[in-house]
Amino acid sequence: MIHQYKLGGHDIIIDVCSGAIHETDDVTYDLIAKFETADKDELIAELSEKYNLPSDEIAEIYDDVQELKDDGQLFAPDTFAPMAGELKARTSGVIKALCLHVAHTCNLNCSYCFASQGRFHGDRALMSFETGKRAIDFLVENSGTRRNLEVDFFGGEPLMNWDVVKQIVAYARSIEKEKKKNFRFTLTTNGILIDDEVIEFANKEMHNVVLSLDGRREVHDRFRKDYAGRGSYDIIVPKFQKLVESRGGKGHYIRGTFTHANPDFLEDIKTMLDLGFTELSMEPVVCAPGDPMALTEEDKAIVLDQYEKLAELMLERAKEGRPFTFYHYMIDLEGGPCIYKRISGCGSGTEYMAVTPWGDLYPCHQFVGEEAFKLGDIFTGVTNKEKQDDFMACNVYAREECRDCWARLFCAGGCAANAYHATGSVRGVYAYGCDLFKKRLECAIMVKIAEQEEE
Repeated sequence: MIHQYKLGGHDIIIDVCSGAIHETDDVTYDLIAKFETADKDELIAELSEKYNLPSDEIAEIYDDVQELKDDGQLFAPDTFAPMAGELKARTSGVIKALCLHVAHTCNLNCSYCFASQGRFHGDRALMSFETGKRAIDFLVENSGTRRNLEVDFFGGEPLMNWDVVKQIVAYARSIEKEKKKNFRFTLTTNGILIDDEVIEFANKEMHNVVLSLDGRREVHDRFRKDYAGRGSYDIIVPKFQKLVESRGGKGHYIRGTFTHANPDFLEDIKTMLDLGFTELSMEPVVCAPGDPMALTEEDKAIVLDQYEKLAELMLERAKEGRPFTFYHYMIDLEGGPCIYKRISGCGSGTEYMAVTPWGDLYPCHQFVGEEAFKLGDIFTGVTNKEKQDDFMACNVYAREECRDCWARLFCAGGCAANAYHATGSVRGVYAYGCDLFKKRLECAIMVKIAEQEEE
């Protein structure tokens, strides 16, 4: 299976199952499009006439394409489907990452918050150090021989429980050598409570810091308000700038959300760049269909166009010596994720789980508060094996709609939470999100090709 598209002046061919990516001229592009269905002589004659080229020249191109096919770089067969369940089963019971919900409360009142302003459909709560300590022990006990473990401090707003965050980190560091583990910590924050002490500690202990900023002041303050109805833009931007500068511009990213109110999110990206931020992410809003903030079909055309214009801006700024990173365009054309990740996805509910302030386990942060998805707790372990088995079986080949999709080995079937909220099943398909993903992927590949040509 192949996927062909033209973007940014490039003719691009993706061979889905081999992972090979080819840039071609127009003749080769057209020849590959009909290579599997047209008679060889008729195709050569057709392209010879169309491009006013000698038939023997077209025949040479045909032979080159045949050679690529013989080498497994074009029209490669799909040999991965039988492995899907087997590969995931190999790591059954091994957990590599936890999302610690240290604060089910927040000092902002963002109207689009999927977590109900940090409460996750329940009561406000803070995680105790004892629960956090047990969470670390639970992770170690269930990590098998895996050395590198990841812990994300999440909320709500985790800085509202900052002392406990520091205690949990200190405890994890104290057992690293004995347990032969290496912890990597991430902090996700709205920035309101960032101060010099937070910056110093984050720079010492946090592998990554995720900073929430939606871009333009009027866009950001439309939704990201405090409980008095005041926008947070002017409070957090100087704090973010100070933190980013102190980290040398790395080990963080600015994460924005775009909604029906700003499908022209590229303007928000430009604002972030003007503020000096260069490690960026803009995510489509997660909310119920019919919500006033939900992206509509009319918005989709705008968003897809914005992704293309974003790719153009990235290339322009790179040529000017002012490059920036966009999270969804980070793609490795030489290696990339192993076939296990390409088939199995993020590992939610199996390799990765979220922990509530009182120690309950959920497949990921987007399922917290959905009682049917409670897997167990950090004290007794996973007890809801039936629900975990749903996630264990949740691979790209478990979704009928994915089997013939050219992007399946890049997205691994997409987000289980988005699928559930859109279709009622973790093995469903969030079609709107698929369209956005495929456009982002096309743009990301084009950017990488263009960058390589500039080297």
